[in-house]
Amino acid sequence: MNWLRARLQRATDAEAGSVTVFVAISTLGLLLLVGLVADGGAKLRATQRADATAAEAARAGGQALDLAAAVAGTHDRVDRAVATRAAQAYLDTAGATGTVTISEDRTRLLVTVQDAAPTAFLGLIGIDRVTVTGSAQAALVDGITGGGP
Repeated sequence: MNWLRARLQRATDAEAGSVTVFVAISTLGLLLLVGLVADGGAKLRATQRADATAAEAARAGGQALDLAAAVAGTHDRVDRAVATRAAQAYLDTAGATGTVTISEDRTRLLVTVQDAAPTAFLGLIGIDRVTVTGSAQAALVDGITGGGP
């Protein structure tokens, strides 16, 4: 019985520490996965925030009416210059960085917002922030152009 115990003892000594290497590599992989999920979520939230800010700015610009033309009933009731200024004012009030433009056919107000989000785990490899861009547009229509049910 002593020979069996001695043989088992030698076999386990040869494998000593092998589980430790496996656990260390697995833990490193899991930490990498958690870091990617956490920082990926931060980037998604920043993108949603930029999209929402752009949408609100476009909406604010789309509501800029030329009151004199609206009251008089003339065709052009959306003042494009005022719409652009209103959208930019919304971005300034929200503390966002972005651009406001009118499409070439003058029927859409286009808003693009740039934002950045800090990273938690990617900072360990030198990536402290991720930059995102959000965009939205508002239709600058005058009156009802089509019917619906």
